[in-house]
Amino acid sequence: MTTNQTYVKTEVVGSSSKSVSDAIESAIATASRTLRNLEWFEVVDVRGSIRDDKVASYQVTLKLGLRYQPKD
Repeated sequence: MTTNQTYVKTEVVGSSSKSVSDAIESAIATASRTLRNLEWFEVVDVRGSIRDDKVASYQVTLKLGLRYQPKD
């Protein structure tokens, strides 16, 4: 993180049937389509579902840090 910057935080939830890492990457990839200046993320919560006594899916809540860019 850079010094002397201002950030805005937003929260997103990603999911995946593969892994926690895949859920994180999916959430960031989707968010980056509409949000600019993404610089960092923080994992807030990890959940999952169980089916037939096995992990069926992962769900990860992320806080994303966006560098604030005021209007000119």
